[in-house]
Amino acid sequence: MTVGTSGPRSVLVVGASAAGLSTVDTLRRRGYAGEITVLGAETHLPYDRPPLSKQVLSGVWEPDRTWLRPPAALAALGAEIILGDEAISLDAASRTVETAAGRELSADAVVVATGVRPRAMPGQAGLARVHVLRTLEDSASLRRDLVQASRFVVVGEGVLGAEIAATARGMGLDVTMVGPQPTPLTAQVGPLVGDLLTSLHFEHGVKLRLGTGVSGFTGEHGRVTGVRLDTGEVLPADVAVVAIGAAPVTGWLLGSGLDVDNGLVCDSRCRAAEGIYAAGDVARWHHEQLGGLVRLENRTNAIEQAMVVAGNIMGDDRPYTPVPYFWTDQYDVKVQVHGFPDGNAEVTVVEGDTAERRFVAQYRRDGRVTAVLGWNMPKQTRLRRQDVVDALLDPVSSEP
Repeated sequence: MTVGTSGPRSVLVVGASAAGLSTVDTLRRRGYAGEITVLGAETHLPYDRPPLSKQVLSGVWEPDRTWLRPPAALAALGAEIILGDEAISLDAASRTVETAAGRELSADAVVVATGVRPRAMPGQAGLARVHVLRTLEDSASLRRDLVQASRFVVVGEGVLGAEIAATARGMGLDVTMVGPQPTPLTAQVGPLVGDLLTSLHFEHGVKLRLGTGVSGFTGEHGRVTGVRLDTGEVLPADVAVVAIGAAPVTGWLLGSGLDVDNGLVCDSRCRAAEGIYAAGDVARWHHEQLGGLVRLENRTNAIEQAMVVAGNIMGDDRPYTPVPYFWTDQYDVKVQVHGFPDGNAEVTVVEGDTAERRFVAQYRRDGRVTAVLGWNMPKQTRLRRQDVVDALLDPVSSEP
């Protein structure tokens, strides 16, 4: 890789995503004057994904309100942006990407920011009105069906499934949420907060069939009519959405010689090989303070990791050691989480009161603070984040 005082002469960002755009923006803010090319599989300008399950799905926002930069601001970055063309292979030695349209794009530095793709269920393909939610098109398609429907089943009780269920209830639909966990977000936030989320959805009229898996769908004339549970019971449905997680978009990297294992595996500098980096949902990197590989799927990580990647392209040689942050908005509740929550951790309410639905909870494993969670207490939660930072820097001294 040719590197001068201002970095390599050219950078190719694969993925017109939040992580991809943040990489470009940071490079330019740092004074990088070389060539930048952004390759995006979708036809849209880079846009924000969190509103897709809320404001866009409900119809409160028009799709163009999700743009991360208006066209004029995007043009001012001075990058060549190629949209609607997917990367299909990477030659790591020459740092050359081949695209579905036959392009061959090479650069001194390549940033992989291809994100994730929703997981599907058997029997889902080819059955109308069974959806996933990842893109603007997905959100628009689901909304079109929801405004004509009455019975809606959400398959999945994680963050995305819970947000979709809350939005659909706000649209007046009969909503059932189903999944194998005993409460919404159990694996992420544990039973205490999970029980509160259960009560929240129940109070707003969502039917909960949790602790039960889904084996497939029923349909007539090519359209879904129901969701079949593992018990054999069928839940009637005019529309269904599958929100059971996502897989990193790394298929195009097979044969590249790079280490692909639940994401593109990188060192602590988010570097997969000489001149090749990864940022966002697709990146699985070595977190020096945790001593292991980490992959995060959230908006905040996409931005922060891309900033570190851009700096390292410029020669910073800086490890990426974040305290993760994510949030979820459901009805009138905002849940914010800093750190690495664990459904099996010891959870203690340290501020507020769960009965009043305003509190901050602290998560501990082996006497060590691993996360803080706030329920409608944003300021106090932000202040408590320091507990997690201190534990990461000095885990031995983080006793209560």
